[in-house]
Amino acid sequence: MKKVEAAAGGLIGKVRNRMRTVRKKVFAIAIAARQKGAAGEEKRRKIYKGLLSVTRKVVNQAKRVMGEVDAMGRRKKEQFAGLRTQLATMVERVEQVIRQTRARVFGGNTKFEEKIVSVFEPHTEIIRKGKASKPTEFGKLVKIQEAENQIVTHFEVYDERPTDSALLVEAVEAHQQQLNSTPQLVAADAGFYSQANEKRLKEMGVRSVSVPNRNTRSEERRLHQKKRSFKWGQRWRTGCEGRISVLKRRHGLNRCLYRGLDGMKRWVGLGVIADNLINMGLRLAN
Repeated sequence: MKKVEAAAGGLIGKVRNRMRTVRKKVFAIAIAARQKGAAGEEKRRKIYKGLLSVTRKVVNQAKRVMGEVDAMGRRKKEQFAGLRTQLATMVERVEQVIRQTRARVFGGNTKFEEKIVSVFEPHTEIIRKGKASKPTEFGKLVKIQEAENQIVTHFEVYDERPTDSALLVEAVEAHQQQLNSTPQLVAADAGFYSQANEKRLKEMGVRSVSVPNRNTRSEERRLHQKKRSFKWGQRWRTGCEGRISVLKRRHGLNRCLYRGLDGMKRWVGLGVIADNLINMGLRLAN
């Protein structure tokens, strides 16, 4: 809105910046969140009500600015077409956030359909993996598979998060396609386990499958998971977990600086390529 106002040399109605008010209310919500019980909940609801009121005023102001752009001459409208499109997109997303906030805070509905968690990157998903330090994360699920010498042989950024168990067979198929061979060992964490997966990998020619079943009641299965070969596979998998940490720390995969889902896929791909070049160089040097 400020860009439109500046480029147009002023609008009929002055654009008011309400960021200071919004910051104060967001800070007040964070403070009120520390207060437990019904009193704290009521205090948060009151602040949220004020925040929604301010947000609606911002949305109404954006609609007024779009109306003024629409009333301009043909040349002016063409000049501001890009900014007008951005405003329309953001208004739609913010209105959705208002609806889901009202449903969650005042209606208690936490399962709002088509929930949006980022107005700038609407494809962002809520990821809950049960970690004590980070019970809830936001982003996209990335699958990284690694072979010998710390070389990443395949990666994928998923448009919608699948279950881990649905990824194991396709990971081996990707390995076969890339390297024209079947791996002798496949190791993954318990989330990838299913009896069907293990059977399918054996049929594909995998000699050793080291994927633990945490919920098994079979004594035979428990003895199998205590075998030296199975434990060796799990130790190797634990080492592979370090690859994810390195990709995040050394190549910036903890936060994507490109826009959009395609930008995220490109960002991850560049990080994987950079890491592979380093590891190839280290291997050749030795």
